[in-house]
Amino acid sequence: MKKISLILVAIVIITSCKRVEIKNNNLSDDNKGKISLVDSLSKVEITENRMTPELLWKFGRVFDAQLSPDEKTIIYNIQRYNSFTNKGYIDIFSVNIDGGEPTQLTDFVGPELNQRWNNGGSKIYFLSSENESMQVWNMNADGSSKKQISFVDGDINSFELSPKNNYVYYAQDVKVDKTVNEIHSDLPMADVKIIDDLMYRHWNNWTDENYSHIFLSKLEDDKINNGKDIMQGERWDAPLSAYFDNAEITWSPDEKYIAYTCKKLTGKEYAISTNSDIYLYDIETEETKNITKGMMGYDKYPRFSPNSKKIAWQSMKTPGYESDKDRLFVMDLSTSKKEYITKNFDQNASSLVWNDDNETIHFISGINATYQIYKVNTSSKTFVQVTKGYHNYNSLQKVGKTIIGTKMSMKMATEIFKINSDGSETQLTFTNKNIYDKAEMANFEERWVKTTDGKDMLVWVIYPPNFDKNKKYPALLYCQGGPQSAVSQFWSYRWNFQMMAAHDYIIVAPNRRGLPTFGQEWNAQISGDYGGQNMKDYFSAIDSLKQEPFIDENNLGAIGASYGGFSVFWLAGHHEGRFKAFISHCGIYNFESMYAQTEETFFTHHDLGGAPWDKENEIAQNSYANSPHHFIKKWDTPILIITGGYDFRIPYTQSLEAFNSAKLLGIKSKLLYFPNETHFVVKPQNSILWQREFFGFLDEELKR
Repeated sequence: MKKISLILVAIVIITSCKRVEIKNNNLSDDNKGKISLVDSLSKVEITENRMTPELLWKFGRVFDAQLSPDEKTIIYNIQRYNSFTNKGYIDIFSVNIDGGEPTQLTDFVGPELNQRWNNGGSKIYFLSSENESMQVWNMNADGSSKKQISFVDGDINSFELSPKNNYVYYAQDVKVDKTVNEIHSDLPMADVKIIDDLMYRHWNNWTDENYSHIFLSKLEDDKINNGKDIMQGERWDAPLSAYFDNAEITWSPDEKYIAYTCKKLTGKEYAISTNSDIYLYDIETEETKNITKGMMGYDKYPRFSPNSKKIAWQSMKTPGYESDKDRLFVMDLSTSKKEYITKNFDQNASSLVWNDDNETIHFISGINATYQIYKVNTSSKTFVQVTKGYHNYNSLQKVGKTIIGTKMSMKMATEIFKINSDGSETQLTFTNKNIYDKAEMANFEERWVKTTDGKDMLVWVIYPPNFDKNKKYPALLYCQGGPQSAVSQFWSYRWNFQMMAAHDYIIVAPNRRGLPTFGQEWNAQISGDYGGQNMKDYFSAIDSLKQEPFIDENNLGAIGASYGGFSVFWLAGHHEGRFKAFISHCGIYNFESMYAQTEETFFTHHDLGGAPWDKENEIAQNSYANSPHHFIKKWDTPILIITGGYDFRIPYTQSLEAFNSAKLLGIKSKLLYFPNETHFVVKPQNSILWQREFFGFLDEELKR
């Protein structure tokens, strides 16, 4: 399988074959030539005054902002979609560090991405499939003189220039194992998967004979030729499956080392463990060293100090626990001494960026369901919160004294900001201004609700546009997935709070037990307690808010996906008449079958406490006793169940079992099965249909 970043799976799956032209506010195929996104989709007339499924697909999606070496220009991607052709495409843009109108730099037929400045800032390197194969191209900083500079065999999945531009590393799929047809050479048309070990599929794809390897090539005469495979013959992926995130690999500033993340395990050990390590590849000696040996959880995202003498990375302690505290470690490369920098900091640390002083590290951390920029002096262990407010920072980059980041909120899709030294922010891109100018965004507020065990829980309440406190509105309890994923200031293109509010629902979104940004005790409590305190937290949230005079307590719904989908199944058997409608997307229905059905066994093994056959394991047996399928006879409320045929995280059979059981018991129920979607519905027309069915079902049950 192609080891592309899972973050960009939707991009690659639905990349368009041709450009489009805007005519009478509609998109139509046009073979007369390519046109600028800035002059087309970003300026299309918006007639909607509230969020609709169709409007959501008119948003430009901003990602991968890169600041130039002279700190004057940012290059970034905008991804746009044509819902009429069910296609999407990506281009590279630039904007001045002081803001202003963006400039579109590329307009090839396929996607252009992974853009990087050379060390002088005169050229931009990027990936494109313009000549069929995905290869590295470059162009001048103004977008002129585009040319292909790599000619390697096969597609390049990602790349990074070395700091002095003497080398480039790139990630590429490598055939290591034999195919079935090579084993049985007399059966060239045989189509079967022969499996004799774990794990044989991950997220959305079956494993095969190919592995993602890192290649090193000299950059000579502005050309990249076939490089050296620094993982020759290894049956492991770098970057890690299933995300294949290029940020897991990095150069040392002195160009002596490549540091990369890899999980060099096989079989059962691979399936039940999260033990990835940081490896240093020495360019001169061609030797590889594991610098995190004995650290048994995830070790990822290495980052060298500017003087190349230290290396920082994100580390989790517990093997098999994918949501453990993301700790910041720093190693002195001359002594191999490791130091746990965030030992007394009860928050996660991600997106690490060194300052030029070789002492200070900026990073992103969650606090009270927001994600902010912090900095820490690694010597004094002094922490400073740089930004504040109702938002999520998703990425961070620092060049010289200039800091930029991408930021979102419940009222704004991702845009690029400059972060000033005093923590104030300057918005640099306004990609979707044409939408915000016409469509009113819903407002939200922060509430703190007492839980059954006396804790304070943050609950977001999102109100419909033109909210009237003298009216009564149906309300939706939003159940978060993860399960350890904060109900933060996120902007989703699937579970979009603006969309829900625009349909005149009040959204009650609690940060129940098991969610990060409220300390590790709050986050860790959920493991081994599915169906326990976190479900009581849901009841605390909805029971508190339904007392408000503007909420119609007789028309409440509960909705959620993944762990949120499980939550809905569980609530359906325990709600005691609170709710009149349920929607479960890709939810867990039967814990016993789920344990061995999911691909990442480490997740169910840790969070459920063990295997269902481990009868002496009290924690595990308590988990299985709380499986929703045990309470199906108490179901009495209409339910919509949604699933995807390529969902390997929570296989679609979980949803089929729930739907079949509901129908056999006479429960009003409906099933949406998307045969070519995964854990997420990402294709434009499928997504629009999803939204129509979602609100059609809710309106029928809650607005009668």
